[in-house]
Amino acid sequence: MAPALQTNGESNARSNDGFGEEYADVKWDELGFAIVPTDYMYMMKCSKEGDFSQGKLMPYGNIELSPSAGVLNYGQGLFEGLKAYRTEDGHIQLFRPEDNALRMKMGAERMCMQSPSVEQFLEAVKQTVIANKRWIPPPGKGSLYLRPLLIGSGSLLGLAPAPEYTFLIFASPVGNYHKGRSALNLFVEDKLHRAIPGGTGCVKSITNYSPVYLAQAQAKAKGFSDVLFLDSVNGKYVEEVTACNIFIVKGNVVSTPALQGTILPGITRKSIIDIALSFGYQVEERLIPLEDLLEADEVFCTGTAVIVNPVGSVTHQDKKVEYKAGKEALSHKLYETLTGIQMGRVEDKMGWTLQIN
Repeated sequence: MAPALQTNGESNARSNDGFGEEYADVKWDELGFAIVPTDYMYMMKCSKEGDFSQGKLMPYGNIELSPSAGVLNYGQGLFEGLKAYRTEDGHIQLFRPEDNALRMKMGAERMCMQSPSVEQFLEAVKQTVIANKRWIPPPGKGSLYLRPLLIGSGSLLGLAPAPEYTFLIFASPVGNYHKGRSALNLFVEDKLHRAIPGGTGCVKSITNYSPVYLAQAQAKAKGFSDVLFLDSVNGKYVEEVTACNIFIVKGNVVSTPALQGTILPGITRKSIIDIALSFGYQVEERLIPLEDLLEADEVFCTGTAVIVNPVGSVTHQDKKVEYKAGKEALSHKLYETLTGIQMGRVEDKMGWTLQIN
């Protein structure tokens, strides 16, 4: 447990009438997806040849890094994203946190980094959530987003893995990634690419994300919500949106791009596949030609941040195609089921949730 610490805003906490919980002074109905500093973060370190030692909670704040740290010079870093939810009956639960731990270990192997064990990862997440409990939104108002980071913090000059690694977790209460979960208007980018075969597109390397900024900024300047990237070899197969997986629906078939080394194995993606199967849909993981996307009945995106978000239209060059959205769409049913499980409103028959209080 975190030590008692008076923090800014603590005197403004208000009580939950149902369970006597104290909340931070936050306007929960106005939450978006932006950083709201909380009370504590978690940190632990290890050497290149060693193992991670016992970590600790500390007040949220800046960290000290050498200018020659591996993460600053050579981008040796990974991150994860997961959420803690407050349920109607007063519990706090996580959604598939072990999958995040395993994905970080997979990414660390690709990036030549030491990584915490699954048990260390889970314990660190639990401690961070409990220490920041008052920042978890009331049921139905959002979630506590957790950002585990693994960085090459050791100092070096030559091109090589860092001599020391730091694992840390910070947290922030969040609402919807896209305000109101409005249907997205995607622009198909056919000149710039997100990932290449043999690269790091299949792990959550920090180097995967800033290269999408240019394409995203250009698309948003034209009024689009986000960018959809095509494969870098043939330039004709659908891969990912900037920070989420994509699905198409045609009749009773739900399809999503196959994991072939350039696409992130999303945990929400995997969950949606299982839920769609339980609904009786046929699910295909395959190469999806752009033509199949443009002929689909429905399109939606999935990810920890976006959860399940409908796509209202896709524009490729001068062709715009609109899709089914709204409460009658499959994406809405998937969203309601997934969030119902995450927030404890729907029975978790899959064993995906982990209660921590």
